[in-house]
Amino acid sequence: MTAFAPDSLVLNRKLPLWYQVSQSLRASILGRAPDASLRLPTEEQLAAHYGVSVLTMRQALKELEEEGLISRHRRRGTFIEPGARRSTPRRLLGSIDAIVAQQSGERTTVLGHGTEPVPGELTEYFPGVMEIAAYRRLRRDGESDEPTNWAENAVLPEFAAAIDPADLERWPMTKVLRDVVGVRISRITDTVEARLADPETATLLQVPLLSPILHYTGVTYDEDGRVVDVARIRYRGDRFSFTVTVEAQ
Repeated sequence: MTAFAPDSLVLNRKLPLWYQVSQSLRASILGRAPDASLRLPTEEQLAAHYGVSVLTMRQALKELEEEGLISRHRRRGTFIEPGARRSTPRRLLGSIDAIVAQQSGERTTVLGHGTEPVPGELTEYFPGVMEIAAYRRLRRDGESDEPTNWAENAVLPEFAAAIDPADLERWPMTKVLRDVVGVRISRITDTVEARLADPETATLLQVPLLSPILHYTGVTYDEDGRVVDVARIRYRGDRFSFTVTVEAQ
């Protein structure tokens, strides 16, 4: 059995540190290797790993414990719950690691990928670009195998050669672009709106035609201000809700 190793994290001082740490640790838990240990490092070890105080680390662990992802036992340590499932609603405070955690932990199937003309509704994001690399994925609940959402990503074609579709069955596109391809992501703009399920969405998500869904659009920019990825994700309306918290500066 391999030891559990949390991902690294670059802290954003404009956001609550405990929240960023909890999001990063959540992504590591949900994306851990099948044979990884369920035992977490100590509070002190985790605090040193993330470069935060033990108090901050304790608050982050409390958040994950309340969600049912971990259990804490006096003198025994902290353990990942084997059947842990992500809770709803989701709180998005704007960190890249929050986006990664948002999309991690479900079983993903790549439905298809290839190069195609830029869709008309996306031309504003890709001025002067004739073709994009398109990826389509279906995500299922890890326990019930019920479809939860399906996603389309439109990515600048210059990155396609470095994207292994097998990686997209393990990680969100954001993580692949940042950690595998090496794109320096500066920001992601999120939009969530209510829509009605079209025939393709109804079939993939196994919901009635014209039933309510949540339609998420995430536009990812690199440090030069270019749009490198537009993600369009359709969530089953009966499985998710979203809460956005705005922190005072």
